[in-house]
Amino acid sequence: MTTPLTGTAESRPAAAAHQARRRRPRSEILWGYAFIAPTGLGLVIFYLWPVLQTAYFSFTEWGAFGGHTWTGLENYTRLLSDPEVGQAVLNTVLYTALGLLGIPLAIVFAALMNRPRLRGVGLYRTAFFLPVVTMPVAVAMLWRWLYNGDYGLVNQVLAVVGIDGPNWIADPATAMYALVVVGIWSSVGYNLIIFLAGMQGIPKELYEAASMDGAGPVRQFFRITLPMLSPTAFFVSIVSVIGSLQLFDLVFVMTGSGQAARANPAYSRLQTVVQLFYERAFVTDDRGYAAAIVIALLVLIAALTFVQFRLQRRWVHYA
Repeated sequence: MTTPLTGTAESRPAAAAHQARRRRPRSEILWGYAFIAPTGLGLVIFYLWPVLQTAYFSFTEWGAFGGHTWTGLENYTRLLSDPEVGQAVLNTVLYTALGLLGIPLAIVFAALMNRPRLRGVGLYRTAFFLPVVTMPVAVAMLWRWLYNGDYGLVNQVLAVVGIDGPNWIADPATAMYALVVVGIWSSVGYNLIIFLAGMQGIPKELYEAASMDGAGPVRQFFRITLPMLSPTAFFVSIVSVIGSLQLFDLVFVMTGSGQAARANPAYSRLQTVVQLFYERAFVTDDRGYAAAIVIALLVLIAALTFVQFRLQRRWVHYA
């Protein structure tokens, strides 16, 4: 019978760190909490408390002149049977899934810009990153003009080659894909910069050794660059999914809201969860139901993020 060893080499650093923390004077610990207190209070006041308050309001019904009454699960029961909510969730998930196509596009552009002795790389970075720093309202107004079915630049270019382009935002067959193009165009620059930083952190010795073994640029990309970019791609995918699920400004500016937006034939194909929340909270003044919608969105984001973390762990396990 054997007994487990105690005080092994692996456990000694952890034990020493624990003893060091115990020997710290109380004043030093208090100063540490004092330094993080402003940030902690800001998180509690501006993030945690609104979430808790919204969760409470999701179980209430608001009157026309203010005030609310407790209704229990009535809002959530109504939410599960509301076809407009189901369509908004479907639109949001579809936009999110199609928007992920911008990640491999950003990787390809980053790999092209990471080549040694590339001239004008600073100009390329600026051109790609410019849509990221542009106001979303300005981006939406620009693309709304480009997609116009009567005088939009896209249809004018297509007319030169004999193609009669549709009214991209008003056509249910093309509205979602047109919106996805705008989303990818406005976010690919941010993803490109992140991937470019990740590529520049890959040791050059790996590429030199691969070149000595006869591996060409394409094989080096798939055998070295992509595997080493796995953590970066995971981060970008998390940020992209969360941002896509919260889509509002592009749809709001390009389609409007209220009766003007509902007059659009493609309105049901473009309405997102956040836009539905806005209309229920600020247009129809159904705040309790709107709170239930946004809590459901929070659960959806948490669930998809959890799935992504699980897939990442499995990827690392098999890699």
